[in-house]
Amino acid sequence: MQSVEPDSVASLELQRTTCARIPTPEGSFRLCHYTNTLDNKEHLALVMGDVVGGEAILVRVHSECMTGDVFGSLRCDCGEQLHAAMRAIAAAGRGVILYLRQEGRGIGLGAKLRAYNLQDEGYDTVDANLVLGHQADEREYWAAAGILADLNVQSIRLLTNNPAKIEHLRELGIRVVERVPVESSVHAENAAYLETKVRRMRHLLQLPAVAPPTLDGAYLLSELAQKVESVRDRARVYSAERGLPFVTISYAQSLDGSIAAATGKPLTLSGRTAMTVTHALRAVHDAILVGVGTVIADDPRLTVRLVAGPDPQPVVLDSQLRLPPNAQVLNHPRGAWIAATVPLHGAPAPGATMLKVAADRAQRVDLVDLLRVLAGHGIRSVMVEGGRQVLSSFIEQRLANFAVVTIAPRFVGGLQAMSIPPRNGSGPALPHLANVEYVPAGADLMVWGDVEWAA
Repeated sequence: MQSVEPDSVASLELQRTTCARIPTPEGSFRLCHYTNTLDNKEHLALVMGDVVGGEAILVRVHSECMTGDVFGSLRCDCGEQLHAAMRAIAAAGRGVILYLRQEGRGIGLGAKLRAYNLQDEGYDTVDANLVLGHQADEREYWAAAGILADLNVQSIRLLTNNPAKIEHLRELGIRVVERVPVESSVHAENAAYLETKVRRMRHLLQLPAVAPPTLDGAYLLSELAQKVESVRDRARVYSAERGLPFVTISYAQSLDGSIAAATGKPLTLSGRTAMTVTHALRAVHDAILVGVGTVIADDPRLTVRLVAGPDPQPVVLDSQLRLPPNAQVLNHPRGAWIAATVPLHGAPAPGATMLKVAADRAQRVDLVDLLRVLAGHGIRSVMVEGGRQVLSSFIEQRLANFAVVTIAPRFVGGLQAMSIPPRNGSGPALPHLANVEYVPAGADLMVWGDVEWAA
């Protein structure tokens, strides 16, 4: 989208074509239609009362949100804010709603829906845009400034929670004399979205200290939150007694045991609820560990995004230093730790830390030595999330203490979760889960238990 300098707003070919009376449940408005030659979009002004030459006119600059404004989607607060603004203007007796055609914070409807899919996979609203190659917010307000000039509005009281919107309008010469808050209701579907707007986009919202307890959103039922906390407590006791990190293995599989469609082909199995629980578990572990194959296939960020909590320290097993230089984990807030067996010649990226670990007989990272190294760095608990070879190795070597397995109600016919070879009569017995609990998580089933071996 082209940017517009403040002194060029007046020269834009922004034209009012017509206005018509629009009766609404909130009151009677005039809807004015505008065309322009910059973005060739049709922008609108919903006007109540006499605003010509007016000072401190109540104004809402609203960017189009078809999902929220038209279909009433609960994923955002856009539709609610639009109608709240209409009611406020009706109560004041005059005002303007500028309806700008810049869907999805300027990225368009198609990209917005793709961003929704990424949010269902665990990305927040900002990172979903960034993953798609967009900015967090691509909106511009030159059309708003031009329409206000056409309506001869002298100064405004802006209905917004977004300080960036005030800043942009003032840069375009609009006199914003007051910010009028537009508080939204908070519920399970939009709690994480609103929290992200506050935390990452500077929005001025008064969010409740505790969101509604539900597994359908970004917060956990108190009973399940206590279960997650109990894992943290057990890890502390185990680490203090053994001097090694407590190891939790966690992964999602289909009904036929698949974790991916094929090697190197990522597959999202967990629903939103199970992913929320997984993020809560990440937050109670000191470190999160994956193999380099998982990084190459899935490019995970290994952060906590769906619940409030600290990010665990990411650890990547990379015996031959195959980590891509553009891997997202290298931008982790805590910096990535790379466990390798080869001679170390500097980190693959700024902020990464190399851990020299002994090699096992297969010339892979020796997991027992790795746990000792991690303990030496103050790590008391590790959550192992993949991939297939790493999960299998922790089971085969009797290094796992706890397991949380999500079972999605799907058949995939793909890559199995474990690659443990068949056992002969003299081979060591494989473990079972003790103290098992079955936790429904949306459409998924999560199985929790202690990993135990026969004596």
